[in-house]
Amino acid sequence: MKQLSDYNFLSPEVLKCPYEFYKLARENSPVMELPSELVGSKLFLVTSYDLVKEILLNVEVFSSHFSHLMGGKEAQSPEVEEIAARGWPPVNTLLTADPPEHKRFRSLVNQAFTPSRVNKMEDHIRLTVDELIDSFIDQGECEFINSFAVPLSIKVIAKQLGVPAQDLEKFKKWSDASVAGLGRTLSKEQEIESALDVLALQNYLNEKIEQCKKQPGDDIITDLVQAKVEGVRSLNTAELISIIQQLLVAGNETITNALAGGMLLLIQHPEQMALVQEAPDRIENLVEEVLRLETPTAAMWRIVKKDTELAGVNIPEGSVLLLRFDSASRDQKIFPDGEKFEVCRSNAANHLAFSHGAHFCVGAALARKEMLIAYEQLLKRLKNIRLAADKNDLNHFQNIILRGLKHLYIEFEKADPLLK
Repeated sequence: MKQLSDYNFLSPEVLKCPYEFYKLARENSPVMELPSELVGSKLFLVTSYDLVKEILLNVEVFSSHFSHLMGGKEAQSPEVEEIAARGWPPVNTLLTADPPEHKRFRSLVNQAFTPSRVNKMEDHIRLTVDELIDSFIDQGECEFINSFAVPLSIKVIAKQLGVPAQDLEKFKKWSDASVAGLGRTLSKEQEIESALDVLALQNYLNEKIEQCKKQPGDDIITDLVQAKVEGVRSLNTAELISIIQQLLVAGNETITNALAGGMLLLIQHPEQMALVQEAPDRIENLVEEVLRLETPTAAMWRIVKKDTELAGVNIPEGSVLLLRFDSASRDQKIFPDGEKFEVCRSNAANHLAFSHGAHFCVGAALARKEMLIAYEQLLKRLKNIRLAADKNDLNHFQNIILRGLKHLYIEFEKADPLLK
């Protein structure tokens, strides 16, 4: 039987399938130290549900001021610094802000992410889902991520942000660049390329912001430009760009990864797929179970503001914590048989895929609606969905924060539209 010492968490093999390691860690060392080279200071991995939740709620001790970890390990190189200097400086807004600053930014964003705006998106999401399925259904096969998950996610978030269709391809490229450094595994050349893409995105967003000031539209950027909390100033350009970049990533990368991971789970568990197809009212709970097991935002950082202790481990001030949402959401103390995919699981929605507390994902309602409509139509219009023979290696991108499949080739038959 393997021991914790047999694993190197940062190895490609473990990052591809870390769940046996997580189970051992939760049972034996839910707070364990990792090599400091990754972040340049003491680094601790936190894997249990209760501890991750406790840390998320304790903003006095555990800070979200980790913007220095967002740019990749080459962020301080002269070449990358020179590129970044041509854009807008990083600012702590949503993801990397602490109270009370975080509350102000969140209040402004909430005005742009109202339930009414999410509900207004339903018809557009449904139309987009069906158009995408139409594009490949007669072929009996597709590469699911690039044929469905990516275009659905990017079209929905672009529609919200008021981005025209002709800009979608470069918008996706810029979105990828915005998260590329999170994995802290890029080469120097890749970091420079990503920095150039992020600069291009910033310039594009600045033009869009100025356009929305002159000609307001029915989109989130206009809402953010106009948003004010009583007695508080509006957002400046650097803050607007920071928030829009985060919304772009949250509305694109994470939903893409969740949709693909969920499709793979359904294919690997045909009896669970059958349960949903027999009773479509289970799709809402299917979405929660997919989020629990796939957890596309697999982890997040926290900075320790003062000496503390977690699970008997002394954590010095200045240490970095890597909170593993993807481990916490499988914790057997909270989710019996937590490694098992069960679309009827009664407490699936208790997962931490959207984080918890002050930093609970502002776009959670939209993500759930997008996934619900996608699975509803896919499972209604396709049958006998299966992996394409000899095409899948099921490899994931090497990123310790975001988890996503590189490719997913599937085959299927067209369902009889007269059958319900």
